[in-house]
Amino acid sequence: MIPNTPNTTVLLNGELVSLENARISPMDRGFLFGDGVYEVIPCYDGRMVGFERHMARLQQGLQALKLTNPLSKERWYEALLQLSKGAQGAHVGLYLQITRGSHPIRAHRYPEAQAPTLFAYAFPVTAPSDGDSATVKSYRVVTGTDQRWQRCHIKSVALLGNVMHMNEANEQGADEILLFNERDELTEAAACNVFVVTDDKISTPNLDHQKLPGVTRAMLLDMLRDSGHQAIEERPISRDEVLAADEVWLTSATKEVAPVTAIDGQEVGNGRPGPAWENAQKLFASQRYAY
Repeated sequence: MIPNTPNTTVLLNGELVSLENARISPMDRGFLFGDGVYEVIPCYDGRMVGFERHMARLQQGLQALKLTNPLSKERWYEALLQLSKGAQGAHVGLYLQITRGSHPIRAHRYPEAQAPTLFAYAFPVTAPSDGDSATVKSYRVVTGTDQRWQRCHIKSVALLGNVMHMNEANEQGADEILLFNERDELTEAAACNVFVVTDDKISTPNLDHQKLPGVTRAMLLDMLRDSGHQAIEERPISRDEVLAADEVWLTSATKEVAPVTAIDGQEVGNGRPGPAWENAQKLFASQRYAY
């Protein structure tokens, strides 16, 4: 696994600077309150995946926090592409975040208009899967009760709940954790959206305040629907359905479509990536730049 280590050049407040010289005030509200939003955009061989969709979600998050985007979409594209070209390796993730900026008085209420803090960097990622079940990384997961805040649809930098859930999985020797609400319905994973396959029908939880509207999730749904090969549903999914599913997938910007082969120590299906996953990942790989 390639470590998530940043390149030596970062984007800070619109300027490219060396990482060692990048400085952010300790009074920045992103540091003090998690008052900001972020995105992660995969970029392979200089081509970004889902750029327009990521920018649209970023704008939605900024509007929810009553923040103004300091850069135009065109300037973001130029800056991120420049970061990717200066990174080590052909395959990178582009992390960007915007916080409300620093203010001399620490107060919970939003301060008067001030300059936001903009930060972005590139980090290496593994090459995307072509759908080969023999080489893809499979995920072993556990289950748990969703303890996060009730605005998970905002891609906030305040990720302590997700971090604690991921640590819960790691303490049990798992790669991820599937989360269920008070009705025992699937929400998402600590860092991914979730799909299940039962009797050739592909389902994923419908979006609400408990789930992040994942870009990869949306792209995959559009691709699957446009292909017309399988039935697709967005609906509530119970824990029992997840545990009885033929296949379970995780989706995220850097994982794309990843197969789950064990839940709480029990194999999913035959314990190997299934045929529906293989078809889905091959479809995604063939069209990742078209959506």
